[in-house]
Amino acid sequence: MKKFRPALALIFIIALNSCSTVPLTGRRQLSLVGDAEVNQSAAASYKQLLTDPKTKVVGSGADAQRVKRIGSNLAASIEQYLQQNGYANQYNFQWEFNLIQSSEVNAWCMPGGKVAVYSGLLPVANTDAYLAVVMGHEIGHAIARHSAERISQQTLAQFGGSLAGIAVAKQSQVMQGLFSQAYGVGTQVVLLKYSRDQESEADRLGLTFMAMAGYDPREAVGFWQRMAAQNKGGAPPELLSTHPSDATRIANIQRLIPEAMKYYKK
Repeated sequence: MKKFRPALALIFIIALNSCSTVPLTGRRQLSLVGDAEVNQSAAASYKQLLTDPKTKVVGSGADAQRVKRIGSNLAASIEQYLQQNGYANQYNFQWEFNLIQSSEVNAWCMPGGKVAVYSGLLPVANTDAYLAVVMGHEIGHAIARHSAERISQQTLAQFGGSLAGIAVAKQSQVMQGLFSQAYGVGTQVVLLKYSRDQESEADRLGLTFMAMAGYDPREAVGFWQRMAAQNKGGAPPELLSTHPSDATRIANIQRLIPEAMKYYKK
């Protein structure tokens, strides 16, 4: 165990000196990769997706205009918040909002503000407030740099595994195998917990962003109830899931609404 302490100390030093702060929540997060690299990669992937012959981008019509309008409202409010709170120099988002023809009930936002909404989501998000809920949530992931954080966490976990492997190298193969298995399972459980925490943080940011843009954050409860009704299949135990359970998410949102209402102006 004594041989393992220097490795733990090194990991702690790396983590301590590689942190950034999430706007609004104030959470300190691990940051081993730069925004420029991540945003450039995301922009290239986004362009590749939109130009792929298999991707059907909806370029006109009421639905496409609705996605762009709500997205623009959210982006303007977020940019204003970042500017007013000293974060403007930390972000260089080139916002894009596109509707993609697909039956999938989904939306996402890549680092750098590259947003896609699938048409299968629109029957569920059938009001502007509902669509602002999900778009605000996805943008929240990007503002909180969750993609870069996940890369950083996985990198540090792999580094820790390598150091730990060195520390037990003189043990029997059986002990090495047991340690490797335990480390892998333990790391996976920890990373899943981080993922669920990121989802909750994106909910918090999304509620506030939609409120800033003039959409009532109280509508989020109804939207996630509608989404819960879509989940007809059995979900894995929350401990082994990347997302909070529907009940946990809705309860957390109800708890966060008073904070978001402080930013809401009709």
